[in-house]
Amino acid sequence: GSNSQLEDTAPRIVEHPTDVLVSKGDPATLSCKAEGRPPPEVEWYKDGERVETDREDPRSHRTLLPGGSLFFLRILHGRRGKPDEGVYVCVARNYLGEATSRNASLEVAGE
Repeated sequence: GSNSQLEDTAPRIVEHPTDVLVSKGDPATLSCKAEGRPPPEVEWYKDGERVETDREDPRSHRTLLPGGSLFFLRILHGRRGKPDEGVYVCVARNYLGEATSRNASLEVAGE
């Protein structure tokens, strides 16, 4: 029959993040776009740890964009370390399941 009722679907990643090389202090974006019904929630993980964005911490320099991409206002990089450098994945979830993107590495350009 011509059923206009759309079926719920598990998430799938339609745009994967790619490796980026950024100068410290510059902005950066890691792309991720997921589709699903209901629209999936996107979370980011860096080296296996969940990434906090300004949703959890209003002072965070990382923002989850509406489409699911991760935006860095400026790449943090200090003498004590490179907190933003690492391997990122984006995970999209809804009640039917979850999808994980390919790994993308963010590197901070050396001095």
